[in-house]
Amino acid sequence: MKIGAHLMRFDSVEPAALRRELADTAAYAEEAGLGWLSVMDHYWQMVSAGFPASDPMLEAYTTLGFLAGRTETVQLGTLVTGVTYRHPGLLAKIVATLDVLTGGRATFGVGAAWYEQEHAGLGVPFPPLRDRFEMLEETLRIARQMYSPTTARSRARTTASPRRSTSHSRSAVPRS
Repeated sequence: MKIGAHLMRFDSVEPAALRRELADTAAYAEEAGLGWLSVMDHYWQMVSAGFPASDPMLEAYTTLGFLAGRTETVQLGTLVTGVTYRHPGLLAKIVATLDVLTGGRATFGVGAAWYEQEHAGLGVPFPPLRDRFEMLEETLRIARQMYSPTTARSRARTTASPRRSTSHSRSAVPRS
């Protein structure tokens, strides 16, 4: 069995000291023999779970990149990334880049998203559950295709479908 740690709050120190705090946490995790470190992928802290709205929330993949530069052995990833946060091809590329730069230590956690309040607060569309599950299926298909060692890059480019244009789709979605 492997034991890991999930970093979900970034309020233990002043922002100026957060870099050192995260670096120390990563070092302690490796010294203790933890198998993985994960971070939350949210726009802001989960008020509905009882955390103060004023708590800072770092962007997940930037934070994982920082942790990657300070670790050698632990797996790194988000506990879950909501499919509404990033275009599926971009998300797959972000995680693939993290995996390459960490020597195969990235994990890919993805889900249908649930935190409507943070979407509304930033003006990010929050489609109905059925649409979010369709987005999840699309994201998994694209990720599998992108991560497959037998898939040619040109094939991945031509078979990845653009997001449907509906009243619930994101604006400014990159198109190939």
